[in-house]
Amino acid sequence: MKVTIKKEDYDRILAHARKEAPLEACGLIGGLDHDGVREIRKVYILTNVDHTSEHFSLDPQEQLKAVMDMRAEGLKPLGNWHSHPASPSRSSQEDIRLAFDHRASYLILSLMDHAHPVLHSFHVENGVSEQEELQII
Repeated sequence: MKVTIKKEDYDRILAHARKEAPLEACGLIGGLDHDGVREIRKVYILTNVDHTSEHFSLDPQEQLKAVMDMRAEGLKPLGNWHSHPASPSRSSQEDIRLAFDHRASYLILSLMDHAHPVLHSFHVENGVSEQEELQII
């Protein structure tokens, strides 16, 4: 699966993640899914109700509001994003355990090297995380 994200949406995720550090930041992604390409059209910044550097949980009310907004705009929920303030951009064991939707893309932004953040997208199915092709446009 190929995933595309606009540079300005990437910049929004990065700015929010840096603001929230050292806590994990999180949100949802909405867009279109066609011809083997997931096109992220809108990024949602949500509250990490866990307020921790090693885990995130989306605020349920904000999550519902975001999904309703996606539907109103003709977008599909494509997955979520979260930051790893001090670890690489890869799925942790907890990320894999909590990846309940095998159709979703899971974007992880590493701030481990503050000067060189790294964003990757992952597909998780049957306990296996595989990196997806991600293009910032």
